[in-house]
Amino acid sequence: MVNNLPQTAKINNSGILEIGGRDVISLAKEFGTPLYVIDEGTLREKCRSYKKSFGSNYSNIQVVFAGKALCTTAIFKIIHDEGLGFDVVSGGELYTALKAGCDPKKLFLHGNNKTHDELKEALKAGVGRIVVDNIPELEILDELTKGGGHRAEVLLRINPGIEAHTHEYIKTGQIDSKFGISKKEVIKAVKLIENMKNVDFKGLHAHLGSQILKTDAFVEEIDVLLKLAADIYKETNIEVEEIDLGGGLGITYVDEKPPAIESFARTLCDSFKKKAAQYKLAEPKLIVEPGRSIVGNAGVTLYTIGGVKDIPGIRKYVFVDGGMGDNPRPILYQARYDALIGNRANSKRQEKVTIAGRFCESGDVLIKDIKLQKPEVGDILVVMATGAYNYSMASNYNRVGRPSMVIVKDGSASLIVKRESNEDIIKNDVIV
Repeated sequence: MVNNLPQTAKINNSGILEIGGRDVISLAKEFGTPLYVIDEGTLREKCRSYKKSFGSNYSNIQVVFAGKALCTTAIFKIIHDEGLGFDVVSGGELYTALKAGCDPKKLFLHGNNKTHDELKEALKAGVGRIVVDNIPELEILDELTKGGGHRAEVLLRINPGIEAHTHEYIKTGQIDSKFGISKKEVIKAVKLIENMKNVDFKGLHAHLGSQILKTDAFVEEIDVLLKLAADIYKETNIEVEEIDLGGGLGITYVDEKPPAIESFARTLCDSFKKKAAQYKLAEPKLIVEPGRSIVGNAGVTLYTIGGVKDIPGIRKYVFVDGGMGDNPRPILYQARYDALIGNRANSKRQEKVTIAGRFCESGDVLIKDIKLQKPEVGDILVVMATGAYNYSMASNYNRVGRPSMVIVKDGSASLIVKRESNEDIIKNDVIV
């Protein structure tokens, strides 16, 4: 099987795609479509691979899942059981993590404009780290901790000024970015914290972006952060205890070739130790925050084909019962996907078609010009690598309910997110 599918994927003797021991036709029949399907085996293996790969190359490591990639209580519980921490970026993600039973001390609160309420909720919950994105936020945090009986242990998010090789909309580490404190203001921020009674400086954080396929930008990031750590010690005599490299490792959607987690970890850890020695630092704790590379290839989305429109000499459209409402990534930043007909998975891909969604936008196209098995009304289309940012970014555009989600393992399927009904969609409406 291609490596953009979950690790348990196989084609059975009837030519039907199976994931986690369940064939996609029976899943569609039982739960309906569109349907997000997450393979528990792949999800757990990715968590374990990160822990083992980084842990065998560096003694003081913490792996933190970037919750924005896929945030549900069931997913968080599985990842928590595998020993990972969580990066949360809102009160809603924080609430989800706590409801899932995650250890508050393993939670990292991120965000470039956290509200007062979110900061208060984080302090009350006793989150392990608050990642401060700018100096005004630091001053707000100082005020909130006065007289409240809560302490805040913080990382400073740094804008490293590094251009990662990825789409413009998912770059975050370049100079022109809304995220992070500029390098020239870091010493100022550390000195401010030194004078705060209930705020403790623990270290530095940076994040370069998402779907990054080469390691060179991460190596450059390590150099920037460890040099800053050395500068901080020289100017303030304060040791940087923790360095958080963020996440961003890419996955295979169609034909991308990201580094394996094992080689990625080895490269980063070797560089980290080398640079710590170069800058004469006691080796800080190393934190990484993978998201997409844990859940992306663990998931697929199932759709039912509702129609085929052939415009001779121009294009053949295949219509599905979902689209930009459950996967806005193609219309947002031209994300590419692969797909197959799940009920004829071993048939030859012989027709070039365009997969179009059901929403009232001409741009609602999931996949343009893909070679596919001959599509027929009623077929189940399987779109690969949809575990990350599809459910997270889904909407109720056109007042269409968001899909349900199941997790599959050893031939069984469990519902972990219910399909939204029309009643769900109007439940917050108020008639005046």
